[in-house]
Amino acid sequence: MHALVAAIDTPSIAVHLVQPESWPGVRDSLPASARAFAEAHGFAPKPGRYLALPDAEGAIAAVLFGIDPADSRRADPFLAGKLPGLLPEGTYHFATLPPGTAETATLAFLLGAYRFDRYRDKKDGGCRIVLPEGVDGDELARIAEAVMLGRDLVNTPTNDLGPDGIEEAIRALGTRFGAEVRTIVGDELLKQNLPMIHAVGRASAVPPRLVDLTWGAADAPKITLVGKGVAFDTGGLDIKPSSAMLLMKKDMGGAAAAIALAQMIMDARLPVRLRLIVPAVENAISGAAFRPGDILQSRKGITVEIGNTDAEGRLILADALALADEEAPELIVDFATLTGAARVALGPDLPPLFTRDEGLAGDLQRLGLAVNDPLWRLPLWGAYDSMLESKVAQVNNVSSGGFAGAITAALFLQRFVEKATAYAHLDIYAWNPSTKPGRPEGGEVQGARALYAYLRERYGSLG
Repeated sequence: MHALVAAIDTPSIAVHLVQPESWPGVRDSLPASARAFAEAHGFAPKPGRYLALPDAEGAIAAVLFGIDPADSRRADPFLAGKLPGLLPEGTYHFATLPPGTAETATLAFLLGAYRFDRYRDKKDGGCRIVLPEGVDGDELARIAEAVMLGRDLVNTPTNDLGPDGIEEAIRALGTRFGAEVRTIVGDELLKQNLPMIHAVGRASAVPPRLVDLTWGAADAPKITLVGKGVAFDTGGLDIKPSSAMLLMKKDMGGAAAAIALAQMIMDARLPVRLRLIVPAVENAISGAAFRPGDILQSRKGITVEIGNTDAEGRLILADALALADEEAPELIVDFATLTGAARVALGPDLPPLFTRDEGLAGDLQRLGLAVNDPLWRLPLWGAYDSMLESKVAQVNNVSSGGFAGAITAALFLQRFVEKATAYAHLDIYAWNPSTKPGRPEGGEVQGARALYAYLRERYGSLG
């Protein structure tokens, strides 16, 4: 069980999550002194409103916390995730909850308690939650632990998490769950026909690599996750301005999301043959850097003209996707912090989903909303494929104009997947620009919980 979850018999303080429709009943259930205290402080059940009610000795007897009304179209299902930042140290339980919200509120509480303190003095104590009746604590702890791992990876700067650090994180996961992990490093990438991963990462002092984890029964349905692992992105010779580099430690956020999802799958013992493929590189600048105008061979044999070295993520993903596709899995999903265009279109909280599989798209959007890990489908609009034409190679790595950048990137990647039964591409941001309930500012795991819910629904569990 997660450290933030307290045993059911632990003494705890009641937290009432109140809506306008439930507030009269909660108010009438309070002792007269508590009702008077709430009235004196003008408490109203507005979203995010917080009030601690004292007992006769001045200690906290209960907590009132306003949440969105049931019919609100702007309701935040994770609003209870604000509580860990408001509550003093102690153990709490939800005494009042709207119907059907116990699991979401508890997960929000756990995710809202996350702190990245690797480089600061760690604080003792904090808030813990007693599980509501009927909530699967092991499942929530599994999800929260994986999300926190992914957040830690994104938040860790590149001097402590380069391509080698990404490999170490995957190896640690493999050791924990008995998975097989193999790595192809440096010039061996050329010998193993992964030339674009080598080209993107060869300028760095830390050699590029491909990390390949496999787990589960060989005859189980094959599910392959691919994560973009650019430990830092200078933009290469098409160098980014300094302001655009400030968050580039998060350019491995796709790898972090894929790693988090892999942990959920293995921890839940889903009956699948899991494969996790992460091309891990640093897009650095040196005399060995690949150049605008270069033409690269890919694993699939497609030649790629380099129109911009800052569109490096799709190059390493292309080789990784081609490798993944060779065994024709039932599903390939890639996670990548790929385009600024995706953020312009949908903002930081709503990653675009690209797939040609109608059933998969519908299920992922439905389940993403159900678990508050939303995805929004954008089209693989074939007419835009001509934007990637090259006069000297089979394809350019960037489009000829400034339009539809997220779509053209997805169309580029689609070329490298043919045999898989289904394929989905998630263009995630992997970062919370500001703190929101359940989502502290900093690294974020996007899309993994939606995919996990889909895999749970489709394949069940080994138990």
